Amino acid sequence: MKTPNLDQLAKQGMRFDQAYVSAAVCGPSRAGLLTGRYQQRFGFEENNINAEGYMSQHGLTGSDMGLPLNQKTIANYLQERGYKTAIFGKWHQGDADRFHPNKRGFDYFYGFRGGARSYYELTAEEADALPQNRLEENFKNFSEPKAYLTDVLADGAIEYMEQNGNQPFFIYLSFNAVHAPMQAEPDDLAQFPNLTGKRKTLAAMNLSMDRAIGRVLTRLDELGLGDNTLVIFTNDNGGPSDQNASDNYPLSGTKASHLEGGIRVPFLMRWPGVTKAATVYEYPVSTLDLLPTFLNAAGGNANELTDLDGDDLKPFVTGAKQSRPHQKLYWKKENRAAIRDGDWKLLRFPDRPAELYNLEKDQAEKHDLAASHPQKVRALYKALFQWETTLARPAWQLQRKYEASAMERINKYQNNQSHN
Repeated sequence: MKTPNLDQLAKQGMRFDQAYVSAAVCGPSRAGLLTGRYQQRFGFEENNINAEGYMSQHGLTGSDMGLPLNQKTIANYLQERGYKTAIFGKWHQGDADRFHPNKRGFDYFYGFRGGARSYYELTAEEADALPQNRLEENFKNFSEPKAYLTDVLADGAIEYMEQNGNQPFFIYLSFNAVHAPMQAEPDDLAQFPNLTGKRKTLAAMNLSMDRAIGRVLTRLDELGLGDNTLVIFTNDNGGPSDQNASDNYPLSGTKASHLEGGIRVPFLMRWPGVTKAATVYEYPVSTLDLLPTFLNAAGGNANELTDLDGDDLKPFVTGAKQSRPHQKLYWKKENRAAIRDGDWKLLRFPDRPAELYNLEKDQAEKHDLAASHPQKVRALYKALFQWETTLARPAWQLQRKYEASAMERINKYQNNQSHN
């Protein structure tokens, strides 16, 4: 993989080696990121796939699935602080008009409501089959891109900065890269002559995204805004190795599992005057922390919001607080769940005994310690159950066959059994 611009961003700021998402798949993960709350608290436990054959009938389906209207987003809070707010790219928080980004705190929207789409212009048949994947500007102004979508989204973000740089702004640049479908530009594919198949396409898509990020950051600096802008790069879940040839090594597992490879993600922060160049933060953090961090950076007071699960990262990255931002972190999807308490992690499965790992010594989750530490298993189970009593019933669920598929993926990729 070639990521010169992300490498440069890491050199300019701070890299987080133990950053987590709140779900191992994209829809609920983004719900947690946008609200600063465990999405299971408001029923957004499962992925929301508005297509035939995915969802169970025992819950909401279709365009009724979405981020509940009583949940405030980062954009809502920053709007109240006088910020201009924009989202470019993937939304995936509900296809119905009532869930539209313009109604969830974003002044400007240029992207698509669904979870995945082509990187090129949709055909009429594709647009009719999945209308939520049409490219949309603000509310129902549909027009397909005339270039590779990653480039188009970066162009939109740059133009927005140029037009709104004289006032505080928040941009959620939500690339669909490197999500399927596997599509890349010929010039980018040519940069990887020694790779083949999906791995070659993935590398090319990743290079395109890296270049787009570089263009955005370069323009930010050219506009004289770089020294007064907090920049975060992160992802919404681990790589689906079987689908796009991504490799989560040395972590175990993939997207859709609570193994580290499904929930630990890249996370970079450039915050002039706060983070020091080329530094590393080693304690666990979560994308749930973004909302309180952004709100406080904008002059708000996240401590007044008693329902948040995230924490303001500023005092931790500056060293003002030496403790961990989170002693405990939780994950849940149906019967599968996980809890991390300090460096101990318990995994609960529907078809096998619980597993216990010490991540400080075993981040690859190869050495199950459950049998030798029954008291730790019992304590973590108790803490997990206590957390689960605070959650809502899932508002929708995938069909059971997809949970079986997730377990098969765990069997294949646990302990990196497929890694060459």
